[in-house]
Amino acid sequence: KMASEDITKLAESLAKTKVGGGQLSFKGQSLKLNTAEDAEEVIKQIEEFDGLEALRLEGNTVGVEAAKVIAKALEKKSELKRCHWSDMFTGRLRSEIPPALISLGDALITAGAQLVELDLSDNAFGPDGVRGFEALLKSPTCYTLQELKLNNCGMGIGGGKVRVVSVGNECHRKSSAQGKPLALKIFVAGRNRLENDGATALAEAFGIIGTLEEVHMPQNGINHPGITALAQAFAINPLLKVINLNDNTFTEKGATAMAETLKALRQIEVINFGDCLVRSKGAVAIADAVKEGLHKLKELNLSFCEIKRDAALTVAEAIEDKAELEKLDLNGNCLGEEGCEQLQEILEGFNMAAVLGSLSDDDGEEEDEEEEEEDEDEEDDDEEEEQQQRLKERGEGEQESLTPKKVIDSQDSTPVPPPPVDVATFLAFPSPEKLLRLGPKCSLLIAQQVDTCDVEKVVTTLLRISSVFKDEAPVKTAVHETTDALMRKAFTSATFNSDAFITSLLIHMGLLKSEEKIKAVPSLYGILMTLNHMVQQDYFPKSLAPVLSAFVTK
Repeated sequence: KMASEDITKLAESLAKTKVGGGQLSFKGQSLKLNTAEDAEEVIKQIEEFDGLEALRLEGNTVGVEAAKVIAKALEKKSELKRCHWSDMFTGRLRSEIPPALISLGDALITAGAQLVELDLSDNAFGPDGVRGFEALLKSPTCYTLQELKLNNCGMGIGGGKVRVVSVGNECHRKSSAQGKPLALKIFVAGRNRLENDGATALAEAFGIIGTLEEVHMPQNGINHPGITALAQAFAINPLLKVINLNDNTFTEKGATAMAETLKALRQIEVINFGDCLVRSKGAVAIADAVKEGLHKLKELNLSFCEIKRDAALTVAEAIEDKAELEKLDLNGNCLGEEGCEQLQEILEGFNMAAVLGSLSDDDGEEEDEEEEEEDEDEEDDDEEEEQQQRLKERGEGEQESLTPKKVIDSQDSTPVPPPPVDVATFLAFPSPEKLLRLGPKCSLLIAQQVDTCDVEKVVTTLLRISSVFKDEAPVKTAVHETTDALMRKAFTSATFNSDAFITSLLIHMGLLKSEEKIKAVPSLYGILMTLNHMVQQDYFPKSLAPVLSAFVTK
């Protein structure tokens, strides 16, 4: 059965975005707003909207001139609280982004708005783009900010990351002086190449803020010095509920530091350290922290972390009294067949077998690698000590806030990377981890390999991609990007039969009967969520919307 809320979501998208609760949405309309004239309709709707509290501009492209006139309309909107402005500069030159953002930001300051949420994710600012919202972040408009989202903005290149931190610190200082210190709750900055210096600078800011509830910083190339700095800062944020550091490199040192912090955090609900190379010692330290407290824990992800059997079993034993736990992910580790069975037995003993995620990517038991690991770690330590010694000699003290490049490289090379995944492996046995492990070019690779003349092939590929959909940043983004690359290629190809595509898709979804016996997909959640994204994109033929809508809402 289709989940009714997913159908409703899709139906709403098909009927174009509905507006309610003080929200005006142009989301995903692929508007190309270059001139003042292009923006007339947008401006009209903004001006006529009384009590505007949220403005969604994501999925359009706004140029400098259009931004100026939209800004003019926003100058009178003092009630605006939420700016959903992700992905709104597609195809723009990098130099166009700061002036456009400056106009919009200045308008909010003029209006005297008090923002609660600012989302600028998926805009390729690059390092200099930060100046586009610098004045806004320092202004009283952002003293009330609770959610700041800067996912996938290319901040890590050059000085962007450090600049964001200094701007944030200034906002905190100024707001405190007015008796209302910045109380940020949610911070998102995944896929930004922050590395150790960015993470360490952010840690400093987090320590000052102290009110964080969610931190999402996956895929940032952070190694243990940065992870340790973050751990120390998290300890001063007692309200933390969600920590997502997926796909960074903890090693045992980082994992042990993080485990110490977890012991002090009482509100934690989600820990996502998947693909973080915590290794066995790190996993045992984390298990220890889980066992001692964390009674609100709902999700623990330690997948693809090179954890061996005994350590994984220790993790399982630690969750015995966690009544709220919904998901334990230990996939992609080194348990071996017997280890996987033992893990399941332990959880069955607690009546918690249902929380365990798939173990289909288990790497099997490994032997005789302990010594190698220890040697590697010792080499790491020696090299680091040498580097510290050199810094001391140069009179730079023991500050580790900006880790020298050499150290970063030496740490980057020690972890044994998971085996590479190719497109064929992913399509044969799809999983979210495999899709992410295909790397940043996954969308390109998959689109290249699929012959768009073959409608069936396109349908089955789309279903496989959507089957791994998860409502969490990196996976969701990867599914969307891969879907976009595949379907844009298909729909723009002269030989692609769109009607045949929709028919075949509906059959595979079990919404249309077929002469041939075709097995419907087991769950419609992934494909519904993916279609919900697809129908809002510029490549999706508007003529297909009514057909799809008729079947989905039946």
